Amino acid sequence: MSSSHESHEAGGHDGGEHGHGLGAYFAVFGALLVGTWLTVWIAEKDLGAWNTPVALGIACTKATLVVLYFMHVRASSKVVWLAAAIGFVFLVILLGFTISDYATREWLEIYSDPLLSR
Repeated sequence: MSSSHESHEAGGHDGGEHGHGLGAYFAVFGALLVGTWLTVWIAEKDLGAWNTPVALGIACTKATLVVLYFMHVRASSKVVWLAAAIGFVFLVILLGFTISDYATREWLEIYSDPLLSR
């Protein structure tokens, strides 16, 4: 048996176990560059109420590429997928609490009219 085969059987890391070639990394890097350019280009446009959702969509797409390829979640076990999903769920929960706090502040008298609070 070759040493590479033995290392793989023993659970060793031989560098090629994730299945991502160098071309995949360059393709993802290119997609991230295009996403960055698209973010800058869209920021110069006036999309009205769609500015924030479009920017967040581009940012989420780029973050997904980074997590899947550069953090090797794509080729990892289901436990790693579960950990990533749990992190995402807690992020959504924390953002939900933050948004609900911000959205309900105008219910308080002190925030309803800035001139009255002085």
